Amino acid sequence: EPTYKVKRIIVLPGQRLSLQMHHRRAEHWTVVVGDADVTVGEETFRLSPGEHVYIPLEAKHRVANPGTEPLVFIEVQSGTYTGEDDIVRFSDDYGRSGT
Repeated sequence: EPTYKVKRIIVLPGQRLSLQMHHRRAEHWTVVVGDADVTVGEETFRLSPGEHVYIPLEAKHRVANPGTEPLVFIEVQSGTYTGEDDIVRFSDDYGRSGT
């Protein structure tokens, strides 16, 4: 739908997603398998299965898998736009940058 999207995301052991933000959407993450080291703004904390976090519009955020098994979480995006070109990356282990 134009104003929301649901994704199942897998992060391999020892990997992390880019430090990023979005101008037009917020996100809600729920961990279903594994542990997640989550950064929102200046705060970093650990989430376990069944725990969740809300990431407000324009908040810098990242998730990392500190474990030895794949991390699986559900991401619910909501906002005026959920396209992949609404990603502003500040740091990325895979060489992606910008939007």
